[in-house]
Amino acid sequence: MVEKRTCDYSGEEIEPGTGVMYVKNDGTVLHFKDSKCEKNYFMGREPRDLEWIEDDGDN
Repeated sequence: MVEKRTCDYSGEEIEPGTGVMYVKNDGTVLHFKDSKCEKNYFMGREPRDLEWIEDDGDN
């Protein structure tokens, strides 16, 4: 069975067979929906400040 994953940056669901998995030196695994999310994460941008990321209303 395929495991469903969510993007650690945008919170969106990742389709099976797509996305980027990044493993840090300390063993932490980060899943990104696409390279756009990955690049924004490593640039230090906050997801809540970007208009293309849907807000779930928890802020």
